[in-house]
This record gives sequence, structure tokens and C-alpha cells, in this order.
Amino acid sequence: MMVRGMVQRLAYAIETLSDWSGRVVGWLVLAMACVIFYDVVMRYLFNSGSVALQELEWHLFALVLLFGVSYAMRHDAHVRVDIFYHSRFISARQRACIDLLGGALFMLPFCLLVIYCSLPFVENSFFSNEGSPDPGGLPARWLLKGAIPLGFTLLLLQGIATMIRAAQTVLTKDHTVTRRGE
Repeated sequence: MMVRGMVQRLAYAIETLSDWSGRVVGWLVLAMACVIFYDVVMRYLFNSGSVALQELEWHLFALVLLFGVSYAMRHDAHVRVDIFYHSRFISARQRACIDLLGGALFMLPFCLLVIYCSLPFVENSFFSNEGSPDPGGLPARWLLKGAIPLGFTLLLLQGIATMIRAAQTVLTKDHTVTRRGE
């Protein structure tokens, strides 16, 4: 019983972290919209463009994607590539089995692989003080590259929380067939 409570608290803590990353993403989207608006106004009304502003737009978009994916998974707003998952004929327990197996066989190994492979990429960028290859571009590209393992760590953690919730569903006694959201 005590272990179950600890595991539930772990899942809750991870989900809280994912919700926090979602709030950060909300602010990043607002910042990105402001930067794009400013860039468009400067470019089309004043005929003045900036490579740094364009790169900042791309960097903000990358951060939105990397930090937003764990939030999307937390709220089941991610894209699924399965035929039967949302069928009205599948039980909550069967959905939980799909989540559990899909997480263990595909999502967790993929996240671990990306994290492992991206660390030397970030390290090399940091020690070479990599910046934009374009004149007038942004410096410290390692900051953006460092978001790759961080974003996939957030996704990995949310995957663990999702698998914990799925395991709880599999282990409960009520396995009635329901539609999602009912």
C-alpha cells in the first residue's frame, strides 16, 4: 500500500512538472507571436529585416515544440497512430494496456536514445562556442541545442507518469467499456 501511494505521488509530481512546462510554453508562444509581429512590421513597413529576429522566431518555435510535447501527452492531446484506440468497443483497461505497452516498447526507448545521442551534440556546441553561421545571427547556439535533451527528458518523465496511470487502470477491478471522456 505504501509503495502504491509513493508511485501515485511520483506520477502526480511528474504531471505537475508537465503542467508547469505547458505554462512556460504558453508564454513562449506569446513571445514568439510578438517577435513575429515586430519582424513583419519592420520588414514590410520599414523595409528593415533582421537575421537575428528570424532565428529567434525559429528558436522559440523549437522551444515550444520541445517543451510542449510533454504537456500535450499529459492532457492526451497528442497524435495517435492506432486504429482501435478510440473505438467505442474498447475498454478503459484495453486502452491502458495500449498505453503501457506503447510507452514501454516505443516511447521510453526512443526518448532515452534521443537524450543519449543529443548530449555529445550539445557538449560539442558548448565547447566550440557555436553561434549562428549567418552574419548578424544569434550567438550561443548550445542553449537551443541543450533544450533537446531537456525536452525529451520532460517527455520521458511524462511517459513514466502515463504508464503509472495506465498500470493503475490495468490493475483495477472495474473494466467497463466506455468511450473516452465519458
